[in-house]
Amino acid sequence: MKRIINQMKRVCLMLCLLLGASAAFAQNNTSVVRWRGMAGVITAQGVDNPVSNNIHSGTFAWTARGGFASVDLASGATSFHVEGLVINGTQFNGTPGPISAVTGTLVCNAGTNTEIALNTGAASLDAQGNAQLTGRLSNIPATCANPLFLLRIARLQGANGKWIATGTERSIGQ
Repeated sequence: MKRIINQMKRVCLMLCLLLGASAAFAQNNTSVVRWRGMAGVITAQGVDNPVSNNIHSGTFAWTARGGFASVDLASGATSFHVEGLVINGTQFNGTPGPISAVTGTLVCNAGTNTEIALNTGAASLDAQGNAQLTGRLSNIPATCANPLFLLRIARLQGANGKWIATGTERSIGQ
């Protein structure tokens, strides 16, 4: 019974998050970028899979069961939700291992001289690999070409800032 109640609470929380995010971003505004899914970094153990010269990956393969992200490039309103973000292989298989928090990162102009990475605050990552955050990013540049959304390790000395998941199925203004 307790398990069913916890699942119902989780479903209610997800619905509230989705409805809240939908209401916040409901306007058909060309400044809103959405990623309809999340995928873990694909890499061999110990191998870096960088997004650019400045953003390196975690060195384990990760998967995510689901998630989304949304950023309004004009106002900075940002939200993300990820489910089942876990390590594949190693002694941490099927868990987030020592990672207890993630940061959302909007990357504008990736791989160029004007690349900029803007981070949200940290969101706790639970033992099942679930995390969520709603907040605001500051100083988004007027031109944010090819925007990427990453989830990066937070609060782990030696691994802070390494990306472990990315937003997928990007749409702008839809």
